[in-house]
Amino acid sequence: MDFAPNSDQIALNSALDKLATKFKSPPTEFRGFNLVDPALTHELELGGFFDAAQIPELGPVAAAMMVERLARLPYATGAAVSMLVGPQLGGDWSRPIAVVENGRPGRFVAGAATLIILDGDKVGIISPAPGDVDVVDSLYAYPMGRLKSIPDYAPLPDKDAANIRKWLRIALAAEAAGLLQAALDAATEHLTIRKQFGRPLGSFQAVQHRMAECTVLARGVRLMAIKAAWTAEEGDAAIAALHAQDSATRVVYELHQFVGAMGMTLEFPLHLWTYRLKALLSELKGRGGQAQAVADHCFQ
Repeated sequence: MDFAPNSDQIALNSALDKLATKFKSPPTEFRGFNLVDPALTHELELGGFFDAAQIPELGPVAAAMMVERLARLPYATGAAVSMLVGPQLGGDWSRPIAVVENGRPGRFVAGAATLIILDGDKVGIISPAPGDVDVVDSLYAYPMGRLKSIPDYAPLPDKDAANIRKWLRIALAAEAAGLLQAALDAATEHLTIRKQFGRPLGSFQAVQHRMAECTVLARGVRLMAIKAAWTAEEGDAAIAALHAQDSATRVVYELHQFVGAMGMTLEFPLHLWTYRLKALLSELKGRGGQAQAVADHCFQ
């Protein structure tokens, strides 16, 4: 596998990095769980970033890398589903795109123009009408919404449904990779500045060992997400999503342990990434669902 970006992907990443610098820090007076900025989505639309996966010179790998990069920002976006799953829907479906799983509240559902319905083993696509969804208050650091009732829809053929689930797993893994890296960066800064017994917390060997293990897990999630986007294999997608959800469980626990009480305050931004990771843990049937998918696609 050669994940070295080509010249077009390098140019795209450079443009995205330039855009991201405008949104790299939360507002000075921000004290809350849900941080979004419509200007970020607007600039992504203007720059054509949402269409990268459909350009042969860029493809899904470039889209996965962008999703990972955007997830590191303190501002939440629905880029993962729109960039990686949107091109797989077929037809003329408008953005933004969100997912409703078994009738539960979902991320970005309240403002979505297109909803992917996961209803047991069935998958459908609808355009919600005004008034079909309610805003839901949440601690998950995403704007959440609930579809009031699932309307009649035509379930997709099994092959198309499986393809949508595959790309949803890849999108989940790519987004989790960025969230994990941003959370690690925030904790590392705290461990560098905060002192105990006259030494930075990060200088203690026990802390270094555990942070190194968290870093290995986060880098592994990123690698598996990009590989899955590259191969577009069901098994790779399932493994990437399983590793993402499994790693997030441990890394979130460890980072909040390292940061201590500061990590439970709204003035410290760690929750903007760790609480989003918590939201991803239950998606697509959670780790149990990913483990079953791995068994189905890798060991038969």
